[in-house]
Amino acid sequence: MNAKDLIARVKEDNVKFISLQFSDVTGAVKSVDMPVGRLSDALADGVWFDGSSVEGFARIQESDMRLILDPDTYAVLPWTPVDSRRARIFCDIFTPKGDPFEGDPRGTLKRMLAKLDERGWVFNVGPEPEFFLFKGTNGHGVHPVPHDTGSYFDFSADDEAVIVRTALMEALDAMGLEVEVGHHEVALGQHEIDFRFADALKTADNVLTLKYTVKAIAAQHGLTASFMPKPVFGINGSGMHCHQSLFDKKGGNVFFDAKDEVHLSKTAYAFIAGQLAHARALAAVVAPTVNSYKRLVPGYEAPVYIGWAQQNRSALIRIPRYTEGRDKAVRAELRFPDPSSNPYLAFAAILAAGLDGVDKQMTPPAPLNNVNLYHLDKEERGKMGVQELPGSLAEALIELEKDEVVKSALGVSTYEAFARAKWEEWDEFRLRVSDYEIERYLETA
Repeated sequence: MNAKDLIARVKEDNVKFISLQFSDVTGAVKSVDMPVGRLSDALADGVWFDGSSVEGFARIQESDMRLILDPDTYAVLPWTPVDSRRARIFCDIFTPKGDPFEGDPRGTLKRMLAKLDERGWVFNVGPEPEFFLFKGTNGHGVHPVPHDTGSYFDFSADDEAVIVRTALMEALDAMGLEVEVGHHEVALGQHEIDFRFADALKTADNVLTLKYTVKAIAAQHGLTASFMPKPVFGINGSGMHCHQSLFDKKGGNVFFDAKDEVHLSKTAYAFIAGQLAHARALAAVVAPTVNSYKRLVPGYEAPVYIGWAQQNRSALIRIPRYTEGRDKAVRAELRFPDPSSNPYLAFAAILAAGLDGVDKQMTPPAPLNNVNLYHLDKEERGKMGVQELPGSLAEALIELEKDEVVKSALGVSTYEAFARAKWEEWDEFRLRVSDYEIERYLETA
């Protein structure tokens, strides 16, 4: 939409307020709200704001930032009251000199996609974000209680979870996400809503939209929604598997090769090899919290070991089964991202890793098709050359520091801000005394 179309649409939708949204380096959504009467001026001139207090943005002496609205991201927030209807528009961030701000996560992804565009390719991503619904009375407590007792794909005609999930899908559909399926996941209170794949920028916008929409609708039902990777000990955590493919400008799937045994092109093999080669550094960006590494452990269906395979869900990258005639569906599923990640930075990093494999014509190791990696001991994995993901956020950050390809994709400003924020998170965790330590050592030490 252009500015004129957007203003007409806002009037038609009876919108009273506009939320101008962007994300900080950790992926938290930030918002500057304004009455609809200011929209015309904002479209023409942007909106100035103080970025000095936003995580990863600017020092106090460099605080002035300008939001430039992206009209194509307009969507009405369906849970807002009719008499004070609110819509959102995602924004890009610029400096006072009129240059794109290097620390803007959305801008980071756009720069990476611009390089891909020079090759004549489009990076498509179809994520599968999982989340928990907890009872509102204790959702904020130390030990949250799942909202329901269902399990994987369970159905009940009067299940409260089905009612809530239906409301979530309706809201997301109203906001422009093409919802494909919603279902109960493996763990108690765990759910997944999948939406149609799109180019990486639109998909990243959609991930942020899904997260705050799920939280808003859950709150209306007296529930707490959480995208925390591992909120409950002893059950499965929440991932965000990412189905990836490269398309050319004519809509052809660059990953497809009809002559190959598993229908993968040389480009696809090299892309996979690049992501495997950079996996340990990628972990810091796609699994970016202390809690992420409570999910990435054996026994709960999350990948731990670095390898690829067809169908094998214990591998880091899975190639879904090919269906005759569905050439555009050939893709690689990256299984270790989780929904606590900043989707703009995650997609920029995984794209850079894949393209490094393409540029260097890397070859992936042999597929691990008939091996359950969880059942192999360390010596057996070593003989097969199978490495492990980092075991902690600190270990992942050290790997990221050594990886120039992933760091370059983030850019100097974004990398420095991200690393600073994450080392602070690690130090805060490292210094905190946990319930486990009290229970384990208080009387025995």
